[in-house]
Amino acid sequence: MSSTRSGILETARRLITEQGPQVSMAEVARAAGISRQAVYLHFSSRASLLVAVVRNMDEQNGIRSRCEKALTGEEPVEAFRAFLRVWLRYVATIHPVASVLLASRRDDPDAAAAWTDRMGELHEGFLVAAHRLGAAGRLRPGLAPDVAADLAWAMTSIPVWEQLTADRGRSAGDVEEHLIGAVTAALTGDPTP
Repeated sequence: MSSTRSGILETARRLITEQGPQVSMAEVARAAGISRQAVYLHFSSRASLLVAVVRNMDEQNGIRSRCEKALTGEEPVEAFRAFLRVWLRYVATIHPVASVLLASRRDDPDAAAAWTDRMGELHEGFLVAAHRLGAAGRLRPGLAPDVAADLAWAMTSIPVWEQLTADRGRSAGDVEEHLIGAVTAALTGDPTP
């Protein structure tokens, strides 16, 4: 990645955290010390810039490969728990940007595009895990894999994590442990350890 592109992404990330996703291409250019045209040479639209910012965060943290590795565990329930652990630990890292995008997505189509892009890929990981649980006969009776994926995805969402940590004052570690237990129990019917 070119140093200009990298600088644009880091500047945009900082501005999103400070001002929200409504930051303009001109503001990013000004803060990065480059022309607006230079920003447009790298990103065709504000939506493409926001999507690139969140994808870059994921790439820098290697979240995709860490989630994929977690899901390769031999025992499906333990692999699911490992996947949840990787995701929930990552939430703390992305929370400053993710919460801003979430709050703005209803009124800002560009923020919605970035949110949908990342949450769609995350949901695919939940689908893989749920299908694996189903194939192993570990989903509770009557629970289809697609419904299981939806439930797990929603129960470990950034708003749930935020409510438990920010609103209820729980530590990220406690939230991680309780959500892993609750979500696993909800999908498998096994008692929480």
